[in-house]
This record gives sequence, structure tokens and C-alpha cells, in this order.
Amino acid sequence: MNQPLAYVHPQAKIAPNVVIEPFVNIEKDVEIGEGTWIGSNVTIMEGARIGKNCRIFPGAVISAIPQDLKFAGEETIVKIGDNVTIREFVTINRGTKASWETVIGNNCLLMAYVHIAHDCIIGNNVILANACNLAGHIEIDDWAILGGLSAVHQFVHIGKHTMISGGSMVRKDVPPFTKAGREPVSFVGVNSIGLRRRGFTNERINEIQEIYRQLYLKGRNISQAVTYIEANLPATPDRDEIIAFINRSTRGMMKGYTRNKE
Repeated sequence: MNQPLAYVHPQAKIAPNVVIEPFVNIEKDVEIGEGTWIGSNVTIMEGARIGKNCRIFPGAVISAIPQDLKFAGEETIVKIGDNVTIREFVTINRGTKASWETVIGNNCLLMAYVHIAHDCIIGNNVILANACNLAGHIEIDDWAILGGLSAVHQFVHIGKHTMISGGSMVRKDVPPFTKAGREPVSFVGVNSIGLRRRGFTNERINEIQEIYRQLYLKGRNISQAVTYIEANLPATPDRDEIIAFINRSTRGMMKGYTRNKE
């Protein structure tokens, strides 16, 4: 849709039915898919690849260069999937030569003032509540939910179907299917409500709960718990996914919660 009060670079590739509101700025080397709505005062910079049926609210800045002193002007991109809602004043930086791209999956909700730094990989159906801040190289798997004002350290990996309490400082990896809260961020249980909403059976949830009982509540360290789980608990896709997540960890796992002794 032609909007005389918006600037769209002639080399940008915009689908015919994209709606562009007044005072939008779209630079060259930008691609925007069908059905997407771009609210007023949005800035979309070089390297943006935006999917179908997205909604980008006023003040958002997409594909700005990384806030990384090592960035040397290399050609990188931001890739945003379909049906993504990006609320007011969200900022998403493009990648660096570390991975060449920042990626947002399908059906995500990024609430107002969220910041996603360079080289992050965000899965499908992820919700980042207001003012979440992600440093570089973070990976967040499908169906994760981060509460408002959470801050995540660079290179952290957050597993699928997790729920992280608002205001959290996430410095360690958060394994799949869990809830995380308190300070420092710790295991506070399995995200059973979220799992039921997504069709997990009670039997499957109970199996996941038993894995985390062995991992966090039996007094073993992580490596001892993994050895026990592999030897004594039935092999299931969920068990194997949890173990694979732990084995991939570079930041180390979040701890189990223990009360401070007076």
C-alpha cells in the first residue's frame, strides 16, 4: 500500500498487500511478506527479512547494526517468521559474522520495549513480556515465556516450554519444561500448567517431574544426576531431550533452590 508520508527505498521488496502507515522508514535490502502491517514511526533497516501477517507497532526499530564493538560492517540479516507481533519500541539487532543472522521464529509475541541483540535465535511461539532484554548469542527454544523486565546473559540457552519469572536475571542455562524464579534464578518446578495446555498427558508430565526430582532434589551434582537418570529412568524422547540439552550447555545449568542457612 503506497503511503506518501512514508519512505520506502526503491530496492526494498514489499509484498503488494503490506500496509505501511505514515512516517515509516524502510531502507534497501529489506523484504516484507504478505499481510504484514507496519505501524507509524517504525524504522526497518538494511538486512530485515520479515514474514507474512506480522504486526509491527509504532516506534520499533528492526535490523539496526549490532551494539558490538567487534562488528565491522559485514552484511548480516534479521530473519523474522510469520504471524509475529512486535509491540511498541522493540529493538532487534542484526547478526554479526559469528552467525550472520538474528532469527525470530513464527507466532512470537514481543511485548513493548523488548531488546533482542545480535545473533540471538528465538524459536516458535515464544513470548517475551515487556522490557525483556537479551544480550548477544542467546538461544530460546519453542514455547518459552519470559516474564517482564527479565535480563538474559549472553550465550545463555533457554529450553522449550519454560516459564521464567518476571524480573529475573538469567545467567545460566534453563533446561526444558521447567519454571525458573528467585535470585539467583533457580529451579522452582516443572511447568505442568503450560505443558497441559499444550497437550501433554499426565503420564508424560509425571515422567518429566521424576527426571527433575533426580536432577535437582536428590542431592547430586548435575553430572551425577545425569548418570543416574541414564542408568535408571526409562528412555523417552523427553528424557533424551533434557539430557541432550544439559550436555550441550556452555554456560552451566541453573541450580536447584536452597534456602539460605542462618
